[in-house]
Amino acid sequence: MRKLLNAIYDSSAALAALCLCGLLFMVLLSVLSRQFHVHVPGTDAYAGYLMAGAGFLALAHTLKRGEHIRVTLVLSMFKGTARRGLEIFSLVLASLLAVLFAFYSCRLVWQSIEFHDISTGNDATPLWIPQLVMALGTVIFALAFVDELVLEIQGRRCATDSGEMLRNE
Repeated sequence: MRKLLNAIYDSSAALAALCLCGLLFMVLLSVLSRQFHVHVPGTDAYAGYLMAGAGFLALAHTLKRGEHIRVTLVLSMFKGTARRGLEIFSLVLASLLAVLFAFYSCRLVWQSIEFHDISTGNDATPLWIPQLVMALGTVIFALAFVDELVLEIQGRRCATDSGEMLRNE
């Protein structure tokens, strides 16, 4: 099960990287088309969709690597059981919020399909397509938080320290 979950997180990060490559392509296409006085419709919209997709798809991988911003000021005041209880409480709350975020993201996709919602730009993209990437990212993010919660309850969670404080000047 651990290999499958890690593969999901890594695949999500790989898709985020592909979105970033697509974003680079859209920006370059937009710049070059302006230089050659050729209009390529929708490049700005697609660049925005790809940027959002990259952000949402990278959420779970970033969480599992310990790279999310964490306020440890309060947490560092506690030791032992109190600290573990606060960790579990925080992970329960974060898991609930992530599940709600995923639920409403999926609901938005469903509503966009039902209402045949399209973008207002000249590309007229069905909005469920970029929203589907967002929903996928939030579902994997919720899965990652629940995974972290289960690992903490089992006592197998590794405290990942990104070393960010060490890199500050």
